[in-house]
Amino acid sequence: MMGERSAQDKLFAADHIYLDYVGRETLYGYLAQHRGQVFRDEDFAILYCRNNGRPSVPPSLAVSILFLRAYDGVSFVEAIERTKYDLRWKVALGLEMEDVPIQKSALQEFQARLVLHEQGEALLKKSIDEARRAGYVTSRKIRVALDTTPTLGKGAVKDTYNLLAEGIEKLACRLAEVGGEAIASWAEKQGLHRYFGSSLKGEAAIDWNDKAQREQLLMQIVEDGRRLLSLAEQARQEHPEHAEAIQADAALLERLIRQDVEEKPGGGCQIKEGTEKDRLISVHDPEMRHGRKSASKTFNGHKTAVAVDMDSQLICGVEVLAGNAGDQEKALDLVHQAERVMEAKVEETVGDCAYGGGPTRKAFADEQRMLTAKVPTVQNGECFPKSAFAIDLDRMEVRCPAGQITTDYKSLGQHRAGRFVFADATCQACPLRSQCVRAQGARSITIQHEERLQQQARHHNQTEEGKKSLRQRVVVEHGIARLVRLGIRQSRYFGKTKTRFQVIMAAIVANLSLVVGFCHRERKPAMNTHDPVMQALLTPTDAQNNAQDSFLGDLWVSWIRDLHFLFQHTLFGLLGNPASS
Repeated sequence: MMGERSAQDKLFAADHIYLDYVGRETLYGYLAQHRGQVFRDEDFAILYCRNNGRPSVPPSLAVSILFLRAYDGVSFVEAIERTKYDLRWKVALGLEMEDVPIQKSALQEFQARLVLHEQGEALLKKSIDEARRAGYVTSRKIRVALDTTPTLGKGAVKDTYNLLAEGIEKLACRLAEVGGEAIASWAEKQGLHRYFGSSLKGEAAIDWNDKAQREQLLMQIVEDGRRLLSLAEQARQEHPEHAEAIQADAALLERLIRQDVEEKPGGGCQIKEGTEKDRLISVHDPEMRHGRKSASKTFNGHKTAVAVDMDSQLICGVEVLAGNAGDQEKALDLVHQAERVMEAKVEETVGDCAYGGGPTRKAFADEQRMLTAKVPTVQNGECFPKSAFAIDLDRMEVRCPAGQITTDYKSLGQHRAGRFVFADATCQACPLRSQCVRAQGARSITIQHEERLQQQARHHNQTEEGKKSLRQRVVVEHGIARLVRLGIRQSRYFGKTKTRFQVIMAAIVANLSLVVGFCHRERKPAMNTHDPVMQALLTPTDAQNNAQDSFLGDLWVSWIRDLHFLFQHTLFGLLGNPASS
């Protein structure tokens, strides 16, 4: 059952005594002053039983601790310790000095509930609601910028030998558990004990420079894996209640064998050359992928995609993609999420060249949405690129740099690309042929199905409005930089779902940090030091009097607090000592 925080604050809570010491303009001080508005218990009622069970830790308190954990980038253990001794956390949470608000297991369970019930977007919306309440954002019409950044996965990336060994180990553990046996004895009985050492590859007594010995070891691993798959099929028939779990682990092992191993024509196995497009790289985190942020920068893990309001720089959309996914994947989903979170209409979406492809433009055009992004350019070596040709889709003709025109269009099918082809005789006699065609035939120009949309985009990008939007896209880079400083470069969890929650908590911190800065600027207008009244207020006498008043106030609070502790400890001592009665 959901516990609730009392509306009446505690007399000796740290925020009443030490708020000014910690600082009202800090994020800790802001949370202390506004935590009742940012995080409310009733907003988390869906996570609890309404009328049965023991009252939980108030969810507003638990989510505030998760917020501070994301802000300081600490573990669950360190977060609990900070609720005990860190004065800043005491102030932010409104705790008394001796309070221990929650245990680690309870905090982990609360976060698991948030992930299970998909509360990430609702939490992100709370940061936007607070920004609106503070006056930081007021418009109901926004423009958003999109971009992605790599997030390294938590799972270990292994080579083919150890990857197959871990797949065998995982399925073997599942079968031993289903059979009710200890894994050590079950593996010994099945002849699979070597897969439960520190490293199969490290313990293999072979000459790794000898290709035949390497292939022999690979063949033994594959044979053990296939034998284990047969045992898994038998276990599925004998234990239908565990069939789903067995099938999941068996499918993982089968995929590992299929993606990395191929049969040799003369018998035996060998490792496939090259890398499969969607290669699974970690047994512990099967959602991790090989990713490439640029031609020279690779990574292993996921891609974090974000949407940022271009005016306020608030992060209003978060998705976690596969590491090998295109940046433009789920671009429309991010826009929809931004509208839900901001409760506003997205009037323009701005992205880099990755979002400028034809299919993405068509998806936005189908929803009558404005997309501003550079159009990808197709290079043609040292020859004239496609952009050097004037394409007139109304007349269905193409003019080349030499002034020759063709209307010969060959369609590749409905809703598919086509191409314009110049006459072979025209190209052979052209004086610019050496700069246009390297092959023996004539020049052709490929026309995308979305070519008209691309032409409109090129025209818009050359206008002052389009140039301005492309320049302002840099705000999404600033938003990503804030998230990276808050630790999203490395995932704390296995899988995209939990990683997304990590990024959302970082986004909430980033958003509220902007709100705190805005409120601080609004409360501190520029002072005119030449004003006689301001000079009088800044005299040393006034400063000394203010310091003396502050000292006397702190002294009085400290005296009352000491009396409270003395009374409390004396009373508890009398109650705990039977002889005194």
